Amino acid sequence: MSILHIADKVRRDARVSADEALELYRHAPTPLLGQLADAVRARKHPQGVVTYIIDRNVNYTNVCVAKCNFCAFYRPVGSPEGYVLGFEEIFRKIDETIEVGGVQLLLQGGHNPDLPLTWYEDLFRAVKERYPAFKLHALSPPEVIHVSRLSQLPVPEVLQRLIAAGLDSVPGGGAEILVDRVRKLLHCYGKATADEWLDVMRHAHRAGLRTTATMMYGTLETDQERLEHMLRLRALQDETHGFTAFITWSYQPEHTQLAGSEATGIDYLRTLATARVVLDNFDNVQASWVTQGGKVGQLSLAYGANDMGSVMIEENVVRAAGASYCMDEAEIVRNIEDAGFAAKRRNMHYEILGDPIFRERDVPRMLELLTAREVGDHTTPAELRFYPARSRAGKTVRLPGDRISGWKA
Repeated sequence: MSILHIADKVRRDARVSADEALELYRHAPTPLLGQLADAVRARKHPQGVVTYIIDRNVNYTNVCVAKCNFCAFYRPVGSPEGYVLGFEEIFRKIDETIEVGGVQLLLQGGHNPDLPLTWYEDLFRAVKERYPAFKLHALSPPEVIHVSRLSQLPVPEVLQRLIAAGLDSVPGGGAEILVDRVRKLLHCYGKATADEWLDVMRHAHRAGLRTTATMMYGTLETDQERLEHMLRLRALQDETHGFTAFITWSYQPEHTQLAGSEATGIDYLRTLATARVVLDNFDNVQASWVTQGGKVGQLSLAYGANDMGSVMIEENVVRAAGASYCMDEAEIVRNIEDAGFAAKRRNMHYEILGDPIFRERDVPRMLELLTAREVGDHTTPAELRFYPARSRAGKTVRLPGDRISGWKA
Protein backbone atom coordinates (compact mmCIF):
# COMPACT_ATOMS: atom_id res chain seq x y z
CA MET A 1 0.00 0.00 0.00
CA SER A 2 1.69 3.17 -1.24
CA ILE A 3 1.70 6.34 0.89
CA LEU A 4 1.68 8.37 -2.34
CA HIS A 5 -1.41 6.49 -3.58
CA ILE A 6 -3.23 7.17 -0.30
CA ALA A 7 -2.14 10.81 -0.38
CA ASP A 8 -3.56 11.13 -3.89
CA LYS A 9 -6.90 9.77 -2.64
CA VAL A 10 -7.00 12.41 0.10
CA ARG A 11 -6.21 15.17 -2.38
CA ARG A 12 -9.05 13.92 -4.62
CA ASP A 13 -11.42 14.10 -1.63
CA ALA A 14 -11.90 10.33 -1.63
CA ARG A 15 -12.58 8.52 1.65
CA VAL A 16 -9.70 6.54 3.14
CA SER A 17 -10.21 3.06 4.56
CA ALA A 18 -9.19 1.88 8.01
CA ASP A 19 -6.03 0.25 6.63
CA GLU A 20 -5.12 3.33 4.61
CA ALA A 21 -5.64 5.62 7.59
CA LEU A 22 -3.42 3.40 9.74
CA GLU A 23 -0.73 3.39 7.06
CA LEU A 24 -0.80 7.19 6.91
CA TYR A 25 -0.63 7.53 10.67
CA ARG A 26 2.23 5.07 11.04
CA HIS A 27 4.39 5.84 8.03
CA ALA A 28 3.56 9.14 6.31
CA PRO A 29 6.24 11.80 6.91
CA THR A 30 4.91 14.33 9.39
CA PRO A 31 5.12 17.27 6.94
CA LEU A 32 3.14 15.28 4.35
CA LEU A 33 0.52 14.30 6.91
CA GLY A 34 0.17 17.96 7.85
CA GLN A 35 -0.13 19.01 4.20
CA LEU A 36 -2.91 16.48 3.58
CA ALA A 37 -4.83 17.58 6.68
CA ASP A 38 -4.37 21.22 5.76
CA ALA A 39 -5.72 20.51 2.28
CA VAL A 40 -8.85 18.99 3.81
CA ARG A 41 -9.23 22.03 6.08
CA ALA A 42 -8.81 24.45 3.18
CA ARG A 43 -11.36 22.55 1.11
CA LYS A 44 -13.92 22.76 3.91
CA HIS A 45 -13.03 26.31 5.00
CA PRO A 46 -11.71 28.21 1.98
CA GLN A 47 -12.34 31.66 3.49
CA GLY A 48 -9.21 31.54 5.65
CA VAL A 49 -11.18 31.98 8.89
CA VAL A 50 -10.35 30.30 12.19
CA THR A 51 -13.03 30.44 14.85
CA TYR A 52 -13.21 30.31 18.64
CA ILE A 53 -15.91 30.53 21.30
CA ILE A 54 -16.09 32.52 24.51
CA ASP A 55 -17.66 30.27 27.10
CA ARG A 56 -16.89 28.93 30.56
CA ASN A 57 -16.02 25.37 31.51
CA VAL A 58 -17.84 24.80 34.80
CA ASN A 59 -17.52 21.52 36.70
CA TYR A 60 -20.54 21.53 38.99
CA THR A 61 -19.29 18.69 41.20
CA ASN A 62 -16.11 16.67 41.63
CA VAL A 63 -17.81 13.88 43.57
CA CYS A 64 -17.81 10.78 41.39
CA VAL A 65 -18.48 7.08 41.76
CA ALA A 66 -16.91 6.12 38.41
CA LYS A 67 -13.30 6.22 39.72
CA CYS A 68 -11.58 6.24 36.31
CA ASN A 69 -7.89 5.56 36.88
CA PHE A 70 -6.77 8.31 34.48
CA CYS A 71 -8.66 11.07 36.32
CA ALA A 72 -7.00 13.35 38.86
CA PHE A 73 -10.08 15.53 39.30
CA TYR A 74 -12.65 13.31 41.01
CA ARG A 75 -13.16 12.81 44.74
CA PRO A 76 -15.01 9.82 46.24
CA VAL A 77 -18.35 10.20 47.97
CA GLY A 78 -17.82 11.59 51.47
CA SER A 79 -14.41 13.14 50.73
CA PRO A 80 -13.80 16.42 52.58
CA GLU A 81 -12.49 17.77 49.26
CA GLY A 82 -15.72 16.95 47.45
CA TYR A 83 -17.99 19.80 46.39
CA VAL A 84 -21.26 20.65 44.68
CA LEU A 85 -21.67 24.17 43.33
CA GLY A 86 -24.73 26.07 44.48
CA PHE A 87 -27.14 27.58 41.99
CA GLU A 88 -26.13 31.09 43.05
CA GLU A 89 -22.45 30.22 42.50
CA ILE A 90 -23.30 29.09 38.98
CA PHE A 91 -25.30 32.27 38.35
CA ARG A 92 -22.29 34.35 39.38
CA LYS A 93 -20.10 32.40 36.98
CA ILE A 94 -22.59 33.09 34.19
CA ASP A 95 -22.62 36.80 35.03
CA GLU A 96 -18.81 36.87 34.80
CA THR A 97 -18.92 34.98 31.50
CA ILE A 98 -21.44 37.37 29.96
CA GLU A 99 -19.31 40.35 31.06
CA VAL A 100 -16.45 39.22 28.80
CA GLY A 101 -18.71 38.36 25.85
CA GLY A 102 -19.45 34.72 26.69
CA VAL A 103 -22.47 33.01 25.19
CA GLN A 104 -22.59 29.58 26.80
CA LEU A 105 -21.73 27.38 29.76
CA LEU A 106 -19.93 24.08 29.23
CA LEU A 107 -21.35 22.26 32.24
CA GLN A 108 -19.89 18.88 33.18
CA GLY A 109 -19.14 17.10 36.43
CA GLY A 110 -18.63 13.90 38.33
CA HIS A 111 -21.15 11.09 38.67
CA ASN A 112 -22.55 12.26 41.97
CA PRO A 113 -25.16 9.83 43.40
CA ASP A 114 -26.76 12.63 45.43
CA LEU A 115 -27.80 14.78 42.47
CA PRO A 116 -31.07 13.44 41.01
CA LEU A 117 -32.58 14.33 37.65
CA THR A 118 -34.75 17.00 39.30
CA TRP A 119 -31.60 18.85 40.45
CA TYR A 120 -30.45 19.20 36.85
CA GLU A 121 -33.93 20.18 35.68
CA ASP A 122 -34.28 22.85 38.34
CA LEU A 123 -30.81 24.22 37.61
CA PHE A 124 -31.42 24.38 33.85
CA ARG A 125 -34.81 26.06 34.30
CA ALA A 126 -33.36 28.58 36.74
CA VAL A 127 -30.56 29.44 34.30
CA LYS A 128 -32.98 29.89 31.42
CA GLU A 129 -35.32 32.01 33.53
CA ARG A 130 -32.51 34.42 34.40
CA TYR A 131 -30.58 34.23 31.12
CA PRO A 132 -33.00 33.27 28.32
CA ALA A 133 -30.48 33.67 25.48
CA PHE A 134 -27.58 31.98 27.28
CA LYS A 135 -26.78 28.45 26.07
CA LEU A 136 -26.28 25.28 28.10
CA HIS A 137 -23.77 22.90 26.51
CA ALA A 138 -24.13 20.33 29.23
CA LEU A 139 -23.76 16.75 30.45
CA SER A 140 -21.53 14.36 28.53
CA PRO A 141 -22.93 10.93 27.51
CA PRO A 142 -21.66 9.12 30.65
CA GLU A 143 -23.36 11.78 32.81
CA VAL A 144 -26.61 11.26 30.92
CA ILE A 145 -26.27 7.51 31.46
CA HIS A 146 -25.56 8.11 35.16
CA VAL A 147 -28.71 10.22 35.52
CA SER A 148 -30.66 7.59 33.57
CA ARG A 149 -29.56 4.89 35.99
CA LEU A 150 -30.33 7.00 39.06
CA SER A 151 -33.78 7.93 37.79
CA GLN A 152 -34.48 4.48 36.30
CA LEU A 153 -35.63 6.20 33.13
CA PRO A 154 -34.42 5.40 29.60
CA VAL A 155 -31.87 7.74 28.04
CA PRO A 156 -34.29 9.21 25.44
CA GLU A 157 -36.72 10.21 28.20
CA VAL A 158 -33.92 11.75 30.29
CA LEU A 159 -32.78 13.75 27.27
CA GLN A 160 -36.31 14.95 26.53
CA ARG A 161 -36.75 16.11 30.13
CA LEU A 162 -33.41 17.91 30.07
CA ILE A 163 -34.25 19.55 26.74
CA ALA A 164 -37.59 20.71 28.15
CA ALA A 165 -35.68 22.22 31.09
CA GLY A 166 -33.23 24.10 28.87
CA LEU A 167 -30.48 21.80 27.54
CA ASP A 168 -29.18 23.19 24.23
CA SER A 169 -26.41 20.77 23.21
CA VAL A 170 -24.30 17.88 24.51
CA PRO A 171 -20.49 17.92 24.90
CA GLY A 172 -18.45 14.95 23.77
CA GLY A 173 -16.69 14.22 27.06
CA GLY A 174 -16.24 10.74 28.46
CA ALA A 175 -15.42 9.16 25.10
CA GLU A 176 -11.77 8.49 25.99
CA ILE A 177 -11.16 5.66 23.47
CA LEU A 178 -14.32 4.04 22.08
CA VAL A 179 -12.98 0.50 22.37
CA ASP A 180 -14.19 -1.63 25.26
CA ARG A 181 -10.85 -3.39 25.79
CA VAL A 182 -9.30 -0.02 26.57
CA ARG A 183 -12.27 1.22 28.57
CA LYS A 184 -12.04 -1.78 30.89
CA LEU A 185 -8.35 -1.11 31.51
CA LEU A 186 -9.11 2.56 32.23
CA HIS A 187 -11.93 1.64 34.65
CA CYS A 188 -14.40 3.69 32.59
CA TYR A 189 -16.26 0.73 31.06
CA GLY A 190 -18.75 0.81 33.95
CA LYS A 191 -19.71 4.44 33.37
CA ALA A 192 -20.31 3.87 29.66
CA THR A 193 -19.36 1.20 27.15
CA ALA A 194 -18.36 2.35 23.69
CA ASP A 195 -21.80 1.41 22.34
CA GLU A 196 -23.54 3.22 25.20
CA TRP A 197 -21.59 6.42 24.59
CA LEU A 198 -22.42 6.33 20.89
CA ASP A 199 -26.06 5.51 21.61
CA VAL A 200 -26.51 8.59 23.83
CA MET A 201 -25.18 10.70 20.97
CA ARG A 202 -27.49 8.91 18.53
CA HIS A 203 -30.51 9.68 20.75
CA ALA A 204 -29.36 13.29 21.22
CA HIS A 205 -29.08 13.78 17.47
CA ARG A 206 -32.48 12.23 16.88
CA ALA A 207 -33.91 14.61 19.47
CA GLY A 208 -32.57 17.55 17.46
CA LEU A 209 -29.49 18.34 19.56
CA ARG A 210 -26.08 19.00 18.08
CA THR A 211 -23.10 17.56 19.91
CA THR A 212 -19.30 17.44 19.80
CA ALA A 213 -17.07 14.37 19.72
CA THR A 214 -13.80 13.90 21.57
CA MET A 215 -10.91 11.50 21.95
CA MET A 216 -8.41 11.27 24.79
CA TYR A 217 -5.45 9.29 23.51
CA GLY A 218 -2.10 8.21 24.91
CA THR A 219 -3.14 5.87 27.71
CA LEU A 220 -3.24 2.16 26.90
CA GLU A 221 -4.68 2.05 23.40
CA THR A 222 -2.94 0.74 20.28
CA ASP A 223 -2.66 2.65 17.02
CA GLN A 224 -5.43 0.50 15.55
CA GLU A 225 -7.71 1.32 18.49
CA ARG A 226 -7.08 5.02 18.06
CA LEU A 227 -8.20 4.67 14.45
CA GLU A 228 -11.15 2.47 15.44
CA HIS A 229 -12.36 5.32 17.65
CA MET A 230 -12.28 7.74 14.72
CA LEU A 231 -14.00 5.30 12.39
CA ARG A 232 -16.84 4.67 14.84
CA LEU A 233 -17.41 8.42 15.06
CA ARG A 234 -17.35 8.67 11.27
CA ALA A 235 -19.95 5.90 10.98
CA LEU A 236 -22.32 7.59 13.44
CA GLN A 237 -21.86 10.93 11.66
CA ASP A 238 -22.81 9.23 8.38
CA GLU A 239 -25.98 8.05 10.12
CA THR A 240 -27.07 11.18 12.02
CA HIS A 241 -25.01 14.19 10.84
CA GLY A 242 -25.29 15.50 14.41
CA PHE A 243 -21.67 16.22 15.37
CA THR A 244 -20.46 19.78 14.95
CA ALA A 245 -16.78 19.21 15.73
CA PHE A 246 -14.08 16.79 16.82
CA ILE A 247 -11.58 17.52 19.59
CA THR A 248 -8.64 15.33 20.58
CA TRP A 249 -6.17 15.77 23.41
CA SER A 250 -3.41 13.79 25.06
CA TYR A 251 -3.77 12.03 28.39
CA GLN A 252 -2.40 14.10 31.29
CA PRO A 253 -0.77 11.62 33.71
CA GLU A 254 0.24 13.74 36.71
CA HIS A 255 -1.56 12.92 40.01
CA THR A 256 -3.48 10.02 38.42
CA GLN A 257 -3.66 6.40 39.52
CA LEU A 258 -2.75 5.22 36.02
CA ALA A 259 0.36 7.44 35.89
CA GLY A 260 2.64 6.96 32.88
CA SER A 261 3.96 9.65 30.54
CA GLU A 262 2.36 12.21 28.24
CA ALA A 263 2.44 11.78 24.47
CA THR A 264 4.71 14.14 22.56
CA GLY A 265 3.67 17.22 20.62
CA ILE A 266 4.57 15.43 17.38
CA ASP A 267 2.26 12.56 18.32
CA TYR A 268 -0.49 15.12 18.96
CA LEU A 269 -0.03 16.77 15.56
CA ARG A 270 0.03 13.41 13.77
CA THR A 271 -3.08 12.26 15.60
CA LEU A 272 -4.86 15.54 14.86
CA ALA A 273 -3.91 15.45 11.18
CA THR A 274 -4.98 11.82 10.83
CA ALA A 275 -8.33 12.67 12.41
CA ARG A 276 -8.83 15.53 9.95
CA VAL A 277 -8.25 13.12 7.06
CA VAL A 278 -10.36 10.28 8.45
CA LEU A 279 -13.29 12.37 9.68
CA ASP A 280 -14.21 13.61 6.24
CA ASN A 281 -17.84 14.12 7.28
CA PHE A 282 -16.97 16.43 10.20
CA ASP A 283 -16.98 20.10 9.29
CA ASN A 284 -14.81 21.26 12.17
CA VAL A 285 -11.73 20.12 14.09
CA GLN A 286 -10.55 21.95 17.21
CA ALA A 287 -7.02 22.61 18.41
CA SER A 288 -6.41 21.54 22.02
CA TRP A 289 -4.27 24.37 23.32
CA VAL A 290 -5.39 23.66 26.89
CA THR A 291 -3.30 20.46 26.95
CA GLN A 292 -0.67 21.34 24.33
CA GLY A 293 -0.03 25.02 25.02
CA GLY A 294 -0.51 28.03 22.80
CA LYS A 295 2.31 27.39 20.33
CA VAL A 296 1.36 23.80 19.54
CA GLY A 297 -2.24 24.99 19.45
CA GLN A 298 -1.20 27.54 16.83
CA LEU A 299 0.75 24.90 14.89
CA SER A 300 -2.44 22.78 14.90
CA LEU A 301 -3.85 25.25 12.37
CA ALA A 302 -1.36 23.84 9.86
CA TYR A 303 -2.34 20.25 10.75
CA GLY A 304 -6.05 20.34 10.02
CA ALA A 305 -7.63 22.39 12.81
CA ASN A 306 -9.92 25.26 11.82
CA ASP A 307 -11.00 26.21 15.33
CA MET A 308 -9.12 27.23 18.48
CA GLY A 309 -11.82 25.99 20.82
CA SER A 310 -12.83 27.91 23.89
CA VAL A 311 -11.45 30.84 25.83
CA MET A 312 -12.68 28.64 28.72
CA ILE A 313 -12.28 31.23 31.54
CA GLU A 314 -12.29 28.33 34.03
CA GLU A 315 -10.76 24.85 33.99
CA ASN A 316 -10.52 22.21 36.71
CA VAL A 317 -10.07 18.73 35.24
CA VAL A 318 -6.88 19.10 33.19
CA ARG A 319 -5.40 21.42 35.81
CA ALA A 320 -5.81 18.65 38.42
CA ALA A 321 -3.55 16.50 36.24
CA GLY A 322 -0.84 19.10 36.03
CA ALA A 323 -1.62 21.17 32.89
CA SER A 324 -2.27 24.87 33.48
CA TYR A 325 -2.08 26.64 30.13
CA CYS A 326 -4.13 29.81 29.80
CA MET A 327 -5.07 31.91 26.78
CA ASP A 328 -7.61 34.70 26.94
CA GLU A 329 -9.38 36.05 23.86
CA ALA A 330 -6.58 38.48 22.98
CA GLU A 331 -3.97 35.70 23.10
CA ILE A 332 -6.11 33.29 21.07
CA VAL A 333 -6.72 35.94 18.42
CA ARG A 334 -3.00 36.80 18.27
CA ASN A 335 -2.13 33.14 17.68
CA ILE A 336 -4.75 32.83 14.94
CA GLU A 337 -3.70 36.00 13.15
CA ASP A 338 0.02 35.30 13.44
CA ALA A 339 -0.69 32.00 11.68
CA GLY A 340 -2.21 33.93 8.77
CA PHE A 341 -5.91 33.49 9.43
CA ALA A 342 -8.80 35.81 10.27
CA ALA A 343 -10.19 35.28 13.78
CA LYS A 344 -13.95 35.16 14.30
CA ARG A 345 -16.15 34.44 17.33
CA ARG A 346 -18.70 31.64 16.98
CA ASN A 347 -21.36 29.76 18.89
CA MET A 348 -21.63 26.01 19.47
CA HIS A 349 -23.31 25.55 16.07
CA TYR A 350 -20.33 27.26 14.42
CA GLU A 351 -22.39 30.25 13.38
CA ILE A 352 -20.17 33.35 13.17
CA LEU A 353 -21.05 35.91 15.85
CA GLY A 354 -18.57 38.62 14.94
CA ASP A 355 -15.09 40.01 15.43
CA PRO A 356 -13.14 39.78 18.70
CA ILE A 357 -14.93 41.37 21.67
CA PHE A 358 -11.74 42.93 23.05
CA ARG A 359 -11.52 45.12 19.95
CA GLU A 360 -15.02 46.43 20.54
CA ARG A 361 -14.68 47.30 24.24
CA ASP A 362 -12.29 47.01 27.14
CA VAL A 363 -12.04 43.48 28.50
CA PRO A 364 -9.75 42.68 31.46
CA ARG A 365 -6.80 40.46 30.52
CA MET A 366 -6.98 36.93 31.92
CA LEU A 367 -3.57 35.54 32.83
CA GLU A 368 -4.76 32.43 34.68
CA LEU A 369 -7.79 30.19 34.31
CA LEU A 370 -10.20 30.36 37.22
CA THR A 371 -11.23 27.35 39.29
CA ALA A 372 -14.55 25.99 40.49
CA ARG A 373 -14.01 27.27 44.03
CA GLU A 374 -11.37 28.92 46.14
CA VAL A 375 -9.06 26.50 47.92
CA GLY A 376 -10.53 25.61 51.32
CA ASP A 377 -14.12 26.46 50.40
CA HIS A 378 -16.14 23.42 51.49
CA THR A 379 -19.55 25.05 51.84
CA THR A 380 -22.62 22.98 51.07
CA PRO A 381 -25.30 24.67 48.94
CA ALA A 382 -28.46 25.30 50.93
CA GLU A 383 -30.72 24.03 48.13
CA LEU A 384 -29.28 20.50 48.32
CA ARG A 385 -31.64 19.80 51.21
CA PHE A 386 -34.53 19.86 48.73
CA TYR A 387 -33.28 16.79 46.86
CA PRO A 388 -33.20 13.17 48.03
CA ALA A 389 -29.74 11.72 48.67
CA ARG A 390 -28.63 8.18 48.00
CA SER A 391 -25.29 8.09 49.82
CA ARG A 392 -24.86 8.10 53.57
CA ALA A 393 -22.66 11.19 53.30
CA GLY A 394 -25.25 12.98 51.20
CA LYS A 395 -28.04 12.26 53.64
CA THR A 396 -26.23 14.17 56.38
CA VAL A 397 -27.05 17.48 54.64
CA ARG A 398 -30.72 16.58 54.16
CA LEU A 399 -32.23 17.60 57.45
CA PRO A 400 -35.25 15.76 58.94
CA GLY A 401 -38.51 17.37 57.96
CA ASP A 402 -37.15 19.12 54.86
CA ARG A 403 -39.52 19.35 51.94
CA ILE A 404 -38.06 17.20 49.15
CA SER A 405 -39.79 18.64 46.11
CA GLY A 406 -37.18 20.67 44.31
CA TRP A 407 -35.50 24.04 44.57
CA LYS A 408 -37.52 27.19 44.09
CA ALA A 409 -36.07 30.54 43.19
